[in-house]
Amino acid sequence: MKRIAILISGRGSNMEALLKAHAAGELQAEPVLVISNRAAAPGLDTARAHGVRTEVASFKDREAGEQRVLDLTRECAVELLVLAGFMRVLSPTLIEAFPNRIINIHPSLLPSFPGLHAQRQALEYGVRFSGCTTHFVNAGVDTGPIIRQSVVPVEPDDTEETLSARILEQEHATLVHSVNDWAADRLSVEGRHVRVSAG
Repeated sequence: MKRIAILISGRGSNMEALLKAHAAGELQAEPVLVISNRAAAPGLDTARAHGVRTEVASFKDREAGEQRVLDLTRECAVELLVLAGFMRVLSPTLIEAFPNRIINIHPSLLPSFPGLHAQRQALEYGVRFSGCTTHFVNAGVDTGPIIRQSVVPVEPDDTEETLSARILEQEHATLVHSVNDWAADRLSVEGRHVRVSAG
């Protein structure tokens, strides 16, 4: 089974969804490492409760933080990085070490509303539909090739909190499906396009 590392900055609910899917036998990859850039991230306790190794890599010095991530992932023979609420931009050094092997989850239908507060951006723009996107990470902010998207209708009385909660439900399933697609070698990248085979 292919080995993955999950990077978080906070509570890590998407990380928890992956760990629960693994415990239920529904994830086709093995989470072997959870790394946070914050020692106090609540998600680290969640990962420990699932029996997954946890480590901290401070990004106050990004170069040093990324080197620690590289050292840890090599030590654990990690094949895929999953960014699950990891609030730091990666440099080309780390991206090139995992070419098309870093998956991010973002709470909008990219390329709309990249960056922070995507749900607020969607509400302020007045869109009728939002959702979430998984994509491979490249040097831009939320600009990598798109793997999967899930659509969530925007209700007339939605707040940032209610829309975020409904999108988050879809994030969990979308991320699990995306990791499974990768683990089963169903994904191939052709320029901006990610092809998903039926195999």
